[in-house]
Amino acid sequence: MSDAAQLTRTEVREAAEAVKAAIDRHLEAVSSTTEADDPAVFAAYEGLAAAAVHYDQLLYEVYDEVTPFEVPGDGGPGSYRGPEEPEAISVLIRRDYRIADPCRLRGQAERLDGSLPAVPEGADGVTAAVGVVFGEYEPDEIAARAEEFGLEEGDSTIWVTATEPGEPGEWLAEPFDSPDPHLLLCRFDVSEVYDEDELDD
Repeated sequence: MSDAAQLTRTEVREAAEAVKAAIDRHLEAVSSTTEADDPAVFAAYEGLAAAAVHYDQLLYEVYDEVTPFEVPGDGGPGSYRGPEEPEAISVLIRRDYRIADPCRLRGQAERLDGSLPAVPEGADGVTAAVGVVFGEYEPDEIAARAEEFGLEEGDSTIWVTATEPGEPGEWLAEPFDSPDPHLLLCRFDVSEVYDEDELDD
């Protein structure tokens, strides 16, 4: 067996052990909580979901096999039912931000548009500022420079799904219908929850 093959099989084994550890953490959080919507339970759930998806992906890549369970919202590599060679794809991106510094956000907007109406006393003028900033900059640039705009990055996800070629403007009236997980080609998630799990491991 080549070193590369041995490495990938080792990675699958490590991913399987990570799933077992995540199950233990989830059970511990669930069994010890005394409140509804406990953040610890949510974090453990997200960590288990991430570990399961990672294991499923490696298992499929190395052994061409899948697990018998699916994470809600993610069809997993074995559940794809779209065309083998899609003619088009949709890239669905969600990025969450906390408005950490409303004054900085407003200041950026005022530099771009000096005609912004005055802010009433006691208000931050965030609503108008968001429209100006996102109207001027591409989302990727805002993501790269979030702190400059007074924003703090939260969770983000990118889904790439198979789709049919469409006519210009035909879906713009309802652009955010729930995507079909069975057309999911790949998915990339970013969250502090996953970073914390890696530190714990």
